[in-house]
Amino acid sequence: MKKYCKLFILAAALMGGLSLNSCIDLDPIDYSDINPSNFPQTETDVESMVNSCYYSVRSSWFDGLFSTSERGVTVVNDLTTEILTCKSGFLKDVSDLNFFPTTADLTRFYYTDTDAYSDGWLNDISRCTSVLAQIEACDFLSTEKKQRYAAEIRCARGLISYTLYDMFGPLVIAPLEVLENSTAEKPLARLSKEEMVKFIEEDLIFAASYLPTPAEAEYGRFSQGLANMLLIRLYLHESPDDKSYYTKVETIARELMSSSYGYRLSADYTKMFEIGGQGKSNTEIIWAIPVNTEAVSWNDWHMFVLPTDFADHGMASGYECVNSTWYFYDSFEENDVRKTYLVTSYQAQNGDIVDRENPSSHLELGPIPLKYDYDTNVTGNGGKSSIDPIIYRLADVYLTLAEALYLKPGSSAADKEEAMTHINTIRNRAGLDGISNSEVNTEEKFVEILLKERSHELWCENGQYRADLIRFNKFVEHAEMVKGTAYANKNKELYPLPLSAINDGKGLVTQNPGY
Repeated sequence: MKKYCKLFILAAALMGGLSLNSCIDLDPIDYSDINPSNFPQTETDVESMVNSCYYSVRSSWFDGLFSTSERGVTVVNDLTTEILTCKSGFLKDVSDLNFFPTTADLTRFYYTDTDAYSDGWLNDISRCTSVLAQIEACDFLSTEKKQRYAAEIRCARGLISYTLYDMFGPLVIAPLEVLENSTAEKPLARLSKEEMVKFIEEDLIFAASYLPTPAEAEYGRFSQGLANMLLIRLYLHESPDDKSYYTKVETIARELMSSSYGYRLSADYTKMFEIGGQGKSNTEIIWAIPVNTEAVSWNDWHMFVLPTDFADHGMASGYECVNSTWYFYDSFEENDVRKTYLVTSYQAQNGDIVDRENPSSHLELGPIPLKYDYDTNVTGNGGKSSIDPIIYRLADVYLTLAEALYLKPGSSAADKEEAMTHINTIRNRAGLDGISNSEVNTEEKFVEILLKERSHELWCENGQYRADLIRFNKFVEHAEMVKGTAYANKNKELYPLPLSAINDGKGLVTQNPGY
């Protein structure tokens, strides 16, 4: 319980990061003496508990699942693809698929007792489970309010569970009765694949039923739109084994694109990643993480990727942790605006121009994956940008619907034609001509086009391109072709569990194949 108390104390600050337009009283509350018998006592207490479940998925270098750095899932997952690469260290090992159960900076996403800032995210699933039980026991809440708060918590649990399931395979999920008897040691096995999918699906279906609509939801908080977007990702994940999931994907995608949800594509792609391009007025955003530069949730991407000798556009140098690849850059068509912030040249501190022809030691692997526009306020904000990281948006739904229409069982000629219209809508927004149906004469050709559009449209947003490649059995092929790594094999489609997970399982937890 003591661990939960610390998180509740932080929740008030977190509300400030999530509720940018709110007038909520954010005075901190001291929960140092609370225990389950006297907490929660008021709805304010409950709100703090709910907010603590957002804490896990924010953007923070220390312990945010969507950190805009090497400690976030976006970077780690995109590093295994052609989108990102690295020259040395742990990030190069991830890029080369040269990782093992002892690669602590990777396995920490599951859980760890060696990281000074985070114990991983598996325990956060358990925390959500415990908070759900506490809220259900609150006799001062109406059924409707319990459902509303439970929906936020179950969306957080579904988001964390899906993310870890995608990375590591089925998880060890502690049931409530085990959590309530924490003094008794009870090793648990991993769920089966079927149990894992059902666990995530039930959370997200509940969340989609009781969360507010996108119009009603406060910017940065969970909505029906995000819950349904995560259901789509879960169903896509399972589609290689069961094509009927595409029928479910089609239904949800059409719902998200309907007028009742209020989502609309932005007219300007690049503006979404510039100062002022986010917020409630951007109706393409399904979920973004509002930044708060004071310590709650931030965007330090500029510092993460800018070269150590950078002196251009009024920006200071960065840490140069990753590059994109020239293969990825060259895969874009000439007029594609989506490569605007793949920076291919810059002025260095000594006045030299560094570019592909004169890469120095900075652009030899590929361009700078800036993603966001230059933000000259970064220096004054301690390296943090005021641009909100966007995690999911409507363009993803367009491309997903195209996939479902083309690949679902019994897909008709009309379905395939409609699929290409959705892809072309996204291409047209990027300044490109549409692809004619005659150019897509095989399923293999469609998949090639789809994967290219997904990578070009969504690079460095949520790290799901890795899952896209795996879904179509292209993950190993791309690793070998682009990076020439000798470590690529089918087993690397899942990351290894940490050794501590195997040891704690007392023989019940098996390691992923190949490790």
